[in-house]
Amino acid sequence: MTTDDFEREAGRLRPMLVAVAASTLGGARYAEDAAQDALAKLWAMRGDLHPPLDALARAVVKNLCIDYLRRRRATFVGRCPEQADAPPTDDGEDPFARVMRLIDKLPAAQQVVMRLRHIDGMETADIARLTGATEAAVRKQLSRARMAVRKHYLDDLRHE
Repeated sequence: MTTDDFEREAGRLRPMLVAVAASTLGGARYAEDAAQDALAKLWAMRGDLHPPLDALARAVVKNLCIDYLRRRRATFVGRCPEQADAPPTDDGEDPFARVMRLIDKLPAAQQVVMRLRHIDGMETADIARLTGATEAAVRKQLSRARMAVRKHYLDDLRHE
């Protein structure tokens, strides 16, 4: 694909890429950046490309958006939905510190998987490799740990 061909395709694709990025990211704030990054990736591949690029461009921008969301998302669930507006406790402890204290009380295996997943941001497969467990076992440990933390967190709030 020549430079002129690419420029024509890029001009045609840009509005679609911005729209796809905005819908994937949930708003237009980073949509322009994602569309620009997608076009930059396509530019690097232009020698191997042939029009139409619609499907490839859509896939590239979606993958970039997903990568952005994964990097950006908070992997730690700090507050339960029921307590979204909870102020600090009477002793001044914030909800995050309270959850960390509750994690410290979990059994060792549950503590490890909770910290690796929600604090270090590791994927389940990586945790399984690191701990020597299966992915199913890691998911089960995470589920049990989350339920225990949630239960104790809500119990603590009820007793205040």
